[in-house]
Amino acid sequence: MATTRTAVLWVPDWPVVAAMAAAGVDAHVPAAVLGARSRGGQTAGHSVVAVSAVARAAGVRRGMRRRQAQERCPELALLPADDGRDAREFEPVALAAETVVAGIEVARPGLLLLPADGAARYHGSEHALARALVEAVAERTGYECAVGVADGILAAILAARADAVVPPGGSRAFLAPRPAAELVHAVTDPGGVAAVREAVDLWWRLGVRTLGDLAALPTPVVQARFGDLGAWAHRLARGEDERPPARRRIEADLAVAADLDPPALRVDVATFAARRLAEELHEMLARRGLACGRLRITARTGGLDGPTDDGATLERVWRTDDAATGGLSAARITDRVRWQLEGWLTGAALGARRAARGADDAAPAVAPIVHLALAAQEVVPAGTHQPALWGAGAGQDVRARRALGRVQGLLGGDAVLTVRVQGGRDPRDRVHLVPFGEDVAPARDAALPWPGALPSPAPPTLLPEPAPVRVLDAADRDVVVGARLGTSGEPAAVVRDGADGPERVVAWAGPWPVAERWWAPDGRRRVYLQVVLEDGQGLLLAAAGGAWRAEAVYD
Repeated sequence: MATTRTAVLWVPDWPVVAAMAAAGVDAHVPAAVLGARSRGGQTAGHSVVAVSAVARAAGVRRGMRRRQAQERCPELALLPADDGRDAREFEPVALAAETVVAGIEVARPGLLLLPADGAARYHGSEHALARALVEAVAERTGYECAVGVADGILAAILAARADAVVPPGGSRAFLAPRPAAELVHAVTDPGGVAAVREAVDLWWRLGVRTLGDLAALPTPVVQARFGDLGAWAHRLARGEDERPPARRRIEADLAVAADLDPPALRVDVATFAARRLAEELHEMLARRGLACGRLRITARTGGLDGPTDDGATLERVWRTDDAATGGLSAARITDRVRWQLEGWLTGAALGARRAARGADDAAPAVAPIVHLALAAQEVVPAGTHQPALWGAGAGQDVRARRALGRVQGLLGGDAVLTVRVQGGRDPRDRVHLVPFGEDVAPARDAALPWPGALPSPAPPTLLPEPAPVRVLDAADRDVVVGARLGTSGEPAAVVRDGADGPERVVAWAGPWPVAERWWAPDGRRRVYLQVVLEDGQGLLLAAAGGAWRAEAVYD
């Protein structure tokens, strides 16, 4: 696989450097960033995730607990972890690098990638390019950084950590003696660090200790035995790239805003103002030949209770990357603003405030709207949206989406709901309903481990309301759940309401006890069973509060 010369700009200890800059901590003060430590999917205290050079000299190391770090260095300044802060503080570094090289890629806060071939020719050499980058960052931001150049991203990252330039064709030899654990430096998603460390631990036990050992393995064997993660690591260990660094296209912020004077007391008046903003934003996108993946709507309301009431700032993000429906027109932007205003400002919360003040009428109050703002996010050149693989020309998907949009236009954004998957331990908890087209994060992260969750496969049909059933054992006695969430016997039959009699159980699995937040008043304790009846139908049964209910049906 062909490789490109890649340059990497690295700011050491960036999380703690950014935290110190945001908090105004002097550089001579020892400092560390504390992050949450997890155990079994639960937060189990805090540990050090980044250390300044001064604190490192005092004996503080990453992974230490708070108390241990303070014992080593009593004057240690402890700062909270904040990914958003790290990204915001790193933007000046990226802008400084862009004064030297036209396009860059932010791999993660503290680490920049850029293609070095053309930039090195422009500046005279790769060493001159590295020197220019270091000087630009130091002059414009005051931060110290290191630059490395090599064939392949992993070699360039490790070269930056050594402040070196690896000759063309020398990346594989440069990587060979290094421990395989250094693959973690090429991980840009923090969620992937644990998977890489587990793989490296397995390779160590198998005798694959260095990147050279890994690179010497046959490619088909690595792919077959370790999957995509092994193939990714194998390519990097050989000094290859999956792709060259992507250039960051510099676009001005596409945002429009207006103060409403006098404040709008009705949704229709605010919507009229929003239409002018929508037309302006649409014209900006069209004039630049751009499309946006997300639309951020922000409304600031004045107080209902006089000058002492500061009102509220409300914000919602809508996913808009549907080129098949004709793109993001001004009318579609206006519709989404109107839906949001109706949902935010005419809801039960404002009605409750009127009732608390003794209002006689039951009509919902509308807080005066003093400011509206629209922003186009994830801006890309128009026409880069990829159509569906099958049936793109048939139009059924387009017509369906337009029909749903018309329904939302008539009844409101919350009238059409779609299903998203969220975290949870049973199928009902994993269902998250959101308005069609709305880009909102689920309440619970589905990527978390969720220990104790029901095993796959998930049932395809959830009953709208759980149906009460009886579970009988071989002696026709009710199967009951004890205080320790154990069952009194094996299920032999199920009695459902409306059935002629007991239905025999031909196979079953479980029970799976689940105790969530058992220490809290809103905690739940339940037991699940999967049963297959003699007619071939499968049921998911749940016992809680001394009664069994059918929760879902398996095909």
